Amino acid sequence: MKIERVDLQRIKIPLNSPFETSMGVETHKECILVRAYSGAHVGFGESVAMDVPVYNEEDVDTVWYMLEKYLIPQLFSREIEHPDDVSRLFSWMRRNHMAKAALEGAVWDLYAKMNGLSLSQALGGTRTTIDVGVSIGIEPTIEKLLQRVEGFIRDGYKKIKVKIKPGFDVEPMRAIRNTFGPDVPLMADANSAYTLADMEMLKALDGFGLIMIEQPLAHDDIIDHATLQRELKTPICLDESIHTVEDARKALELGSCRIINIKIGRVGGLTDAKKIHDLCETRGVPVWCGGMLEAGIGRAHNIAMASLSNFTIAGDTSPSHRYFAEDIVTPVIDFAAPGMLAVPTTPGIGFDINESSIRNALIEHKSYYANRESTTTVIPTW
Repeated sequence: MKIERVDLQRIKIPLNSPFETSMGVETHKECILVRAYSGAHVGFGESVAMDVPVYNEEDVDTVWYMLEKYLIPQLFSREIEHPDDVSRLFSWMRRNHMAKAALEGAVWDLYAKMNGLSLSQALGGTRTTIDVGVSIGIEPTIEKLLQRVEGFIRDGYKKIKVKIKPGFDVEPMRAIRNTFGPDVPLMADANSAYTLADMEMLKALDGFGLIMIEQPLAHDDIIDHATLQRELKTPICLDESIHTVEDARKALELGSCRIINIKIGRVGGLTDAKKIHDLCETRGVPVWCGGMLEAGIGRAHNIAMASLSNFTIAGDTSPSHRYFAEDIVTPVIDFAAPGMLAVPTTPGIGFDINESSIRNALIEHKSYYANRESTTTVIPTW
C-alpha cells in the first residue's frame, strides 16, 4: 500500500472525574488522532502521550513535531507491504515510541481494512472476548476508595487495580481485604513512587494476597527491581521500565519481574508490542494490556492487542463511560457481559468514528499529502 495522505487532529476531552496517581492529577484527555489514507481506505491511530511529559519524555507537542518533521515524510517515501515494515522504517530514530505508535497504529488499521480482516485477526489474536479490569486513582479517603471498589465489584470487573503512593498504600489494601475478603482479584500500582529504602513497607503488602505490585521503583530501573523481587512473595509487574523487547528480555533474565504490562504506545506500536508478547509467552511469563486513559480509537487498538493468547490477566481497557461522557467512536465501547468486552470481527478496529464528537473536541487539524503542500485548520476552542 502507498500512503497518500495523513491527517493529524489534536483533541481535548474532559474526564468524567479527576484521576489521581502518584505522578499527579488528570482532569482531561488531550491527544493526537492520526488518519492514514490509501485509495478509498482510511486507517485510524491515536497517540497516548500526555500533555505534560510526566509518564515518559514525550508529550502531545513532541509527538506532533516528530510526526510532522520526520515520521510522516518517511512514511510517504516508500510503499508498505506490511505494517511490520513501519517499525523497521522508523527504527533509526531513538525513542519517541508514542509518536511512532500513533502512526504505525493507523497503518495497521488501514492494512486490516484493505485485506478484509479485523485488527485482531491481522495481529494473530485468538480470543473472542477479553477480560476487563479497572484502574482506581488515589481517592481522598479510604472510605471513598471502598465505595468505588464496591461499585466496580458489583459491575463485574475481573481485576481491581488501586493506585498507591507513600502514605496511601498498606492501609488502603488492608481496608479492601477486610471489607471484601481474600477472593477479590486485587493489585497495587505505584507508578515508581518508592525506593529500596521502602523495602519493609513493600514487604508488608505481601500479606494481602495481591496479584502483583506494578512498577514500585524507578521508572527506568530493572536492577533494584530484581533486588526487591527476591525479597517479595508478590510478583512485581514492570510497566514504565519496559520500552523494547530487549528491555523485556533483560528484565526477565535478571529476575526483575514475573509479569509485564504491555502498553502499545510505550513500546513503539503494535509490532513491537507483539514481539514482547511472544517473548513472554515463550518464557511462561503472563502479560496484560495496560491503559493510558485512551479515547475510543486507542481503546479499540488495546482490545485487538489483548486478544492475543498470552494476555491472560485482565487489562485496563474499561468501557468508554468509565472516563468519558461522549467517546469518539460508535458504538461506544461497553461490556458484552459483566467484566468482558467483545473483540470486534469487522474489518479494522471494528468501530466507526464519531465525527461530531471529534469536531466538538478539536483544537487543530492538519493534512499532509505525499505530493503536495499540507493544509492546516486551527480551531480556537481551548
